[in-house]
Amino acid sequence: MPREFSRSDRVSAQMQREIAEFLRTGIDAPELGMITVSDVEVSRDLAVAKVFVTFLGGRLETKAAVKRLGEFAPQLRQALGRRMRMRVLPEIRFVYDDSIERGLHMDQVLRSLDGDGET
Repeated sequence: MPREFSRSDRVSAQMQREIAEFLRTGIDAPELGMITVSDVEVSRDLAVAKVFVTFLGGRLETKAAVKRLGEFAPQLRQALGRRMRMRVLPEIRFVYDDSIERGLHMDQVLRSLDGDGET
């Protein structure tokens, strides 16, 4: 039996694709480096969309980069309005996704524990 997805899940998936494309082609901010959209979480009422991003090779600190990216939210929302068929588009909030850093840290901890056990 096929698994059913909620409307917010479908909207999240489409928004992730559209936002990634917009960030790749629609902004001119080399100080941000390469931006990856790792996830989009849309609230049940479709009022708010949290866009989880990571940066590679940017010149700004993480907090400043997220703030700079937030400056493009109105343009992004306008572009999404042209590409997606929705009466009301969610408010877009950018959030830095630190899951990769946390994963690397856990890997280092596990490796150090493994190394301690061998001595």
